[in-house]
Amino acid sequence: MKVHDFIGIGLGPFNLGLACLTEPIDELDGVFLESKPDFEWHSGMFLEGAHLQTPFMSDLVTLADPTSPYSFLNYLKESGRLYSFYIRENFYPLRVEYDDYCRWAASKLSSIRFGTTVTEVTYEGGMDDASGVYVVRTAAGDEYRARHLVLGTGTPPYIPEACARLGGDFIHNSRYRQHKRELQGKKSITLVGSGQSAAEIYYDLLSEIDVHGYRLNWVTRSPRFFPLEYTKLTLEMTSPEYIDYFHGLPERTRYRLQAEQKNLFKGIDGELIDSIFDLLYQKNLGGPVPTRLLTNSALHTARHENGTYTLGLRQEEQETDYELQSEGLILATGYRYVEPAFLRPVRDRIRYDEHGNHDVARNYAIDSTGRGIFLQNAGVHTHSITSPDLGMGPYRNACIIRELLGTEYYPVEKSIAFQEFAV
Repeated sequence: MKVHDFIGIGLGPFNLGLACLTEPIDELDGVFLESKPDFEWHSGMFLEGAHLQTPFMSDLVTLADPTSPYSFLNYLKESGRLYSFYIRENFYPLRVEYDDYCRWAASKLSSIRFGTTVTEVTYEGGMDDASGVYVVRTAAGDEYRARHLVLGTGTPPYIPEACARLGGDFIHNSRYRQHKRELQGKKSITLVGSGQSAAEIYYDLLSEIDVHGYRLNWVTRSPRFFPLEYTKLTLEMTSPEYIDYFHGLPERTRYRLQAEQKNLFKGIDGELIDSIFDLLYQKNLGGPVPTRLLTNSALHTARHENGTYTLGLRQEEQETDYELQSEGLILATGYRYVEPAFLRPVRDRIRYDEHGNHDVARNYAIDSTGRGIFLQNAGVHTHSITSPDLGMGPYRNACIIRELLGTEYYPVEKSIAFQEFAV
């Protein structure tokens, strides 16, 4: 049976970028397996006007290979929209546009197998046997073999413990667009969360509050609605030097910083915050708007009875418990990595830290050999804010390709920052 150099499992933007960057490399033979029938990226959040929080250069390939035919600019050229994008004078692609770009790139690649669900991964060979292979089995009964794996299964929607067994028709924000109309038919809607997705949904629902007549609540555990910090010296934290620095810190320090740095990649676009205030001001001219913005309020309990949700909240600074009732409930509570069940047979080959998470090496490997299984994203605890950043995807893929080839095919930047992070 054929043995590939590598198998990519899952096809989000990061593994799709890897597929684009490896397509022209004759020395690498890889295949990408994705359970969905086509490429899909956060389609539930394709709100009108919603855009990426990173510029168009943070596409699938450009920051590793500006000459690649799979660049966003080439997509615009082939789509007949390059001049329109130029005249628009906005570096930030619309979210629906980025998804279409990814679909365009995927349609050009020969290495992708859509509709292929991986059910099990096993290993044939000794623990440190360089000649061993990973055997990837699918729901259809097919087998693929490779010397390396690249995991790109993404981070599934996170449902808080208080809502884990909650009944009713509440939704995670990842399904908002599909359920928006039925939500707007309710007398009240409560949104829980504090990031960009929560802000986009709140603005969208607030825009039409007069039309449908619902009450709208926005609840966040954060003490305020934090803007995304996007200043240029802060952006140097998405640099090879900062990854080196952060990865070398003690594990306990990295986890502490992970909690403290959330507003560096989970905050709200500053212009959107201002637009929300302006919309509230405008609507308030006609009288009080039936909406509440509740900060410092952590969700502790939730129950659903007779079509109504009762949320048990705690105002953390006042240390006071209170309840909020709502017919509709949207959880904009983010995403968290869950180790895929298909990895269970090879868990003895995977390294874990003291917190039970993958111990991701500097080169993005998580296996005991240090170059057998590579992880896309899901490494905030080891690689800081660069892990989910779209702009760092090409850099990470260039590093992974270097490990797969044993030589540097795409030049990997090592020093780009003006500031010094370590003594």
